[in-house]
Amino acid sequence: MDLSDTIAPTSDQLDAVDLLGGPRTFTVERVTAGNDEQPVNIKFAEFPRVWRPGKSMRRVLVACWGPDAATYVGRRVTLYCDTSVRFGGQEVGGTRISHLSHLDKRRQVPLLVSRGKSAVFVVQPLVETAESRIAEFKREWKTADPERRKVIEAEVAALTGGTESAETTAGGE
Repeated sequence: MDLSDTIAPTSDQLDAVDLLGGPRTFTVERVTAGNDEQPVNIKFAEFPRVWRPGKSMRRVLVACWGPDAATYVGRRVTLYCDTSVRFGGQEVGGTRISHLSHLDKRRQVPLLVSRGKSAVFVVQPLVETAESRIAEFKREWKTADPERRKVIEAEVAALTGGTESAETTAGGE
């Protein structure tokens, strides 16, 4: 039995606690405007809730991918839980980017970490193999709705040249 679904927060967004099990890689499906407090919603193909990146991670995205969010669709991002992220003077944890697709080399982005204090944030290029993508699809298959499963089947068929059953490859135990 996989207990992951039983510990999911009741939030309407991807939270750092969703990544306590380790980093996860996602495909950007769309980017929409949010509200004044959280101005960006990033919908991932592989996750039911949106990611609302904080200002620092939005700065990283703009530094690496540029300011036009329309170009983000189809790109991939690996996120992790950084337990050292502070808010209100306490370490509460936060969602951070470790890897991005569409990078030709490692990027270093200067960020403010507190008043008057800056640090360099490093993002690695995301290099994926067919095997790693299939493993992700297999994990996602378990909670995917029928429409997403069709997309997964097509992706697996493309990755395997149609030589393997998408359901067996992506959903088999």
